[in-house]
Amino acid sequence: MIILDACGRLRSARTLLTRLPAYPLTRLPAPSPYFTLMPMPSESSRRSVLRSAVGDWLERLVTQTESRVIARRYFRPPGAMAEIGFLAACTRCGACIDACPEHALLKVPGDGGLAAGTPYLSPAATPCIACPTMPCAAACPTPALSAPELGWSGYRLGDLELRPEHCLTFRGSSCRICVDACPMGEAALTLDDAGHPVLRREGCVGCGVCVQVCPTSPSSYELTCVEH
Repeated sequence: MIILDACGRLRSARTLLTRLPAYPLTRLPAPSPYFTLMPMPSESSRRSVLRSAVGDWLERLVTQTESRVIARRYFRPPGAMAEIGFLAACTRCGACIDACPEHALLKVPGDGGLAAGTPYLSPAATPCIACPTMPCAAACPTPALSAPELGWSGYRLGDLELRPEHCLTFRGSSCRICVDACPMGEAALTLDDAGHPVLRREGCVGCGVCVQVCPTSPSSYELTCVEH
């Protein structure tokens, strides 16, 4: 077969074929990364991404709702749900109040908005004594209160801080009232070699007993609410 080459000259097909450059298979260029097939995500990974996105959205929604609905933070009984859930689940029946052996639980007054009628603690007046069995939570007929699986281990009603500037032991006086009154014992509160109180956060449940028994005014301990 006679064909024209690129310059318009007559050439045989066999001649042209023999002059074509040879490319060994080992020298072939690698495929472009732009056309590499990506593995499709599995059904479980897609669900995990969706669950994470929905969880973040719900968390932001709850935070925004709480800031608009909750006018005041209360110290709730042990085992209480997060505040929004607690307000929805609590029937205001008073069963937990009746079950408290120290009568430490009070009812939010009628002018307390959505929290009216719900139980709360006033640590400065009558603190929780950290009953091992949490009878208040056991008496609750709804999920508003439920005893934690590990009991008081790792659970806190509030966040406790020691104010050394008020404490008598930092003024040269001897005092151990708070240490002797703490229901959790040395696991939460003890004295160092100098006679100063040492707060052990890993064992403190934030019951508020030390706040109430402290002889200084204001108390050498400050308790703030925590969200569960």
